[in-house]
Amino acid sequence: MNAVSQYQAVNNQTSIVDADRHKLIQLLYDGAIERISMAKAQIAAKNFEGKNRLINKAIEIIGGLRNFLDKDKGGELADNLDALYDYMERRLFEANLKNDVSMLDEVAGHLRQVRDAWVAIREEAMEQGLI
Repeated sequence: MNAVSQYQAVNNQTSIVDADRHKLIQLLYDGAIERISMAKAQIAAKNFEGKNRLINKAIEIIGGLRNFLDKDKGGELADNLDALYDYMERRLFEANLKNDVSMLDEVAGHLRQVRDAWVAIREEAMEQGLI
């Protein structure tokens, strides 16, 4: 699933009709975090098919975030985010195999940290009239 279709799925849930690029990326973070949280609930309910589907969706969303990276303009930061996204995808895959909630918590924590930084950048850009 590409980033645009991931956005459309998130958009359907949040009823946002028009979003700038910053908001779109924030929605992808939110969607991945939400699916990880839902996957944890599925593990607790022993619904492993549902857990599998939700973790795979989170992996796809993170893949979409990777596709947004502009390595030419982003330089070292984009490279670091790419490596972090790769790590999170691998941890989610492993968590899925092992039904490991602690791995899901770890990835959700990383996503929250990057999301919070992203939101702060957006707020600053809005204050400066850049978006």
